[in-house]
Amino acid sequence: MAKVVIVGAGFAGHYGALILQDALKGKGDHEITVINRHPKFTYIPSLVWVGVGQMKAEKTQFDLKPVYDKLGINFIVGSVTEVYPDDQKVKVEFKDGGSKEVEYDYLMIATGPYLNFEATEGLGPEKGHTSSICSPPHATETASKYLELVSRLEKGDRAKIVIGMGHGTATCQGAAFEYICNVHNDLVDRGLRDKVDILWLSNEPKLGDFGIDGLEAKRGSLIYTSEMMAEGLFYDYGIDYEIQTHVRKIDEKKIYTENLEGEFKEFEYDFAMLIPPFKAQPIKYIDKDGNDITSEICNPAGFVKVDANYGKPYEELDGPDWPKTYQNPKYKNIFAAGIAFAPPGPLSKPSKSPNGTLIGPAPPRTGYTAELSGKAAALNIAEMIQGNDPIHTASMAETPGLCVASMKNKIFGGMAATIAIYPVARNYAEYPEYGRDLDMCAAEIGMAGAWFKLALHYAFLYKLQAKPFWKLIP
Repeated sequence: MAKVVIVGAGFAGHYGALILQDALKGKGDHEITVINRHPKFTYIPSLVWVGVGQMKAEKTQFDLKPVYDKLGINFIVGSVTEVYPDDQKVKVEFKDGGSKEVEYDYLMIATGPYLNFEATEGLGPEKGHTSSICSPPHATETASKYLELVSRLEKGDRAKIVIGMGHGTATCQGAAFEYICNVHNDLVDRGLRDKVDILWLSNEPKLGDFGIDGLEAKRGSLIYTSEMMAEGLFYDYGIDYEIQTHVRKIDEKKIYTENLEGEFKEFEYDFAMLIPPFKAQPIKYIDKDGNDITSEICNPAGFVKVDANYGKPYEELDGPDWPKTYQNPKYKNIFAAGIAFAPPGPLSKPSKSPNGTLIGPAPPRTGYTAELSGKAAALNIAEMIQGNDPIHTASMAETPGLCVASMKNKIFGGMAATIAIYPVARNYAEYPEYGRDLDMCAAEIGMAGAWFKLALHYAFLYKLQAKPFWKLIP
């Protein structure tokens, strides 16, 4: 009997658990245990609507235990703080102060990110001055602050809103883009848009980069880009923007920045939603002699190294350097998926200001990409349990990316940007001209995208509860 422990129950971990349970069905009496910090699964993409007061956080969540009970998967609510790869066990700590050890034969790390608000002075809703839509409590609090601002506007006040990235190395530009568009359109619907100045603040090298080095797509004989799409949209919406920017600190009234030219600027604000940089959840890896070997297992940010080609400069990084099986090279029975795996480098070109400040997006590994890596890791564990080598791959340089970015959440008159790229990471070895197959890339804005976005919300919540025919939903 093999014991498999999956740490984390987001897109990668939870979906990986469902896939693994299905793959091992009828192939022995194996034990799957999922350990997660929270008792609920959250469909993160819909928190953008929570943050403007258009959806309750509860509508984005479901309890995990009933799903796991139905499938015969063990579930532990707690935080893994230490991994002992030689002894094949993890230490779990609980909120009440207790702890326990859980043994494993195979381990998948899929913890999702630690929201590193501490990286910027004054950033964040708990110890800082800005809002966030990165978790259900944060998004709920953000909605409350936003609606307070709306109330002030209705009484005749004017306001300045800043939305974007809270650090020079932050990622998830797509989520902030969704939020700024939803805020704009909500204010338009309320008849208040003329009372607000809105600023997009980002570390992107180009507008519309989104941390994926932008995209190009064909329309007839023409090639258009995500930069053109974003620039035209912000022009129509009357949104100002500052890109190639690092946020240095924030106080109650101002955001202090440095840009790629080395210029220091200040921006006043009444309401700000800024995405923090991510780092790994704090887990130590300890060998049989009690030595801390975290630096051998993980990169400096704490993300687990897998079968990628690390150490190349950005200019030399290409598709074959991205991981495929998500297996750790030192401990073959450890896998990492979703945000938890260490990428070989960024997708967008990083740069430094004359002052030495790094400004450039980290590579996004959320949503569909996280699900694909979780599936590959789970199937590879199933192969190893059966005595086979890992054969299932989901390289970001060989798989598609799909993002449906909400812009206005309405059944009639709604709008979303549907962005498809293939592959996610540019692969010049396969596609020499652009690194991508432009016939498989698209960026369209329209009402159909809004319907698709809403359909995805319900389809994923249905699928991830393992309801009848869940496997038919991609």
